[in-house]
Amino acid sequence: MTELNTERVTAELEGDFAVFRIGIRINSLWKVHEWLPVFRAMPKMLDELEADPDSGLLGYDTKLGIRNHELVQYWRSFEDLREYALDSNARHAPAMQWTNEQMRESDDVGIWHETYLVRDDAYETVYDNVPPIGLGKAGTLYPATGRRRTAAGRLGWTEGDEVSSEEDGIPNEPVESE
Repeated sequence: MTELNTERVTAELEGDFAVFRIGIRINSLWKVHEWLPVFRAMPKMLDELEADPDSGLLGYDTKLGIRNHELVQYWRSFEDLREYALDSNARHAPAMQWTNEQMRESDDVGIWHETYLVRDDAYETVYDNVPPIGLGKAGTLYPATGRRRTAAGRLGWTEGDEVSSEEDGIPNEPVESE
């Protein structure tokens, strides 16, 4: 089992970054020969990216289900993500071409993705009693104290003192975004 971080922490990345969600949906569970090759392509791409520290991939989490499988990736920039996606010498471009051909022939498996561009200081995180996950794997962890104690504080809207009680979380006054 992965070791728990029992300290209440927050994660931060310096500068802007991109979050990329990609997934497959298995529409016909019994047609393993249709979806398994698509499913097996992603670990190979991740191995390739992890072997290249300059790729721009900062970290990722995998969520496996019965029909739906998702990978959430954190990238230094959209440009790095795009460069990898279009690189004909890397695993992604040929795999995507093959997958698109397969999906034209059959609807037994589907793929999807979403990309979010995140500005510096336009996000907040908190983790308590969990192993490193999400941005906590990609960024730097800090104790969630002082300014980092509350969501509004982590976003830079307050000094982190707008909660009157650590136990009940009752706000002293409403917080407005800038």
